Amino acid sequence: MSNKSAQATSLLPQNIAALAAYSSAKSEKLTGSTWLNANESPYAKNIELSIEDLNRYPDPQPQLVIDRYAAYAELESENVLMTRGADEGIELLVRTYCEPAKDSIALFLPTYGMYKVTADTHNVAINGLTQALLLDGSVDEIVEAVGSSKLVFICNPNNPTGSLTPLEKVKALATALAGKALVIVDEAYIEFCPEQSATALINKYSNVVVLRTLSKAFALAGLRTGFTLAQESVLAPIRKVIAPYPVSGVVASIAAQAIAPDAITSMRRQVTILNSLKAKLVQWLNASPAALKILTGEGNFVTLKLADKNYFKVALEQGLVMRAFTLYGEDDWLRISIGNEQELEQVKIWLDGLDKPATSPLLSGQEVS
Repeated sequence: MSNKSAQATSLLPQNIAALAAYSSAKSEKLTGSTWLNANESPYAKNIELSIEDLNRYPDPQPQLVIDRYAAYAELESENVLMTRGADEGIELLVRTYCEPAKDSIALFLPTYGMYKVTADTHNVAINGLTQALLLDGSVDEIVEAVGSSKLVFICNPNNPTGSLTPLEKVKALATALAGKALVIVDEAYIEFCPEQSATALINKYSNVVVLRTLSKAFALAGLRTGFTLAQESVLAPIRKVIAPYPVSGVVASIAAQAIAPDAITSMRRQVTILNSLKAKLVQWLNASPAALKILTGEGNFVTLKLADKNYFKVALEQGLVMRAFTLYGEDDWLRISIGNEQELEQVKIWLDGLDKPATSPLLSGQEVS
């Protein structure tokens, strides 16, 4: 290490120097022709765009987008904060409500990796609990395990397992943790099971926060747009912390079109198709000796345990890119995003061709995204 590099490193806080950076699906730099590794929508949007006013600063919270999303979520506009993806919502909640080197957040593992990375970045401790406790434990047991954690993150449906925490349990946890912790329900995949949304709890429980995104069912992963939904008393301090101009005018224009009533109708039709294709994929996996265990759950993905971890390399050799990662301490798990019919046909070809174990080593798995 050069002297200049050593000097720069010495300036880093200890929590940043020790931080393991989040590794997204796209950061793995894989090559292929069929991409089913990032839970993206296979549907491209047609957008009309005007860029004539880029010389002006945008509205910090574009009113048309806020109003339309509030209507979609059946909330009031004051309950909606627009962010740069749901990831910024996670960061804002940790930064606003947690005191570094003092507070902790509770997670139910395995789950989305950015909760931990964000907490680590802000020197906030991790209270690592389990999905088994969340799903099977009593409310009293969960509350005892949460302890003094300031934020409780529930990914619902959970990534990567697809499991659902019943709304009655979310409600009971919010009641038990009132005045003690925020219960944050990350609904990145809720459009695939909308009847399970916790948004109806927001008006009744001041400590319930819901995170949303346009990256999945709304087919706008490249736009980086999300929403934090909560009572105004919860959002007010976050509004003090958020950047002065977090949403570009271009992003606001695209988002407004994406959540117009006719666009929402189109999104719901696409979700119906994707759920149907997912059911077909599950049938294929159930019939294939390549899958030892299948976690179907909800969301636009299926997670499975491979009979031979080298099958992933076989897929890559065919140009089929899926998400390999370590789960439950085992490095032979794979998550398949639900693509269009043609893309899933490539999965079928891959499965049908697995007559014998491959010989190439598996590329190492990373955090879930």
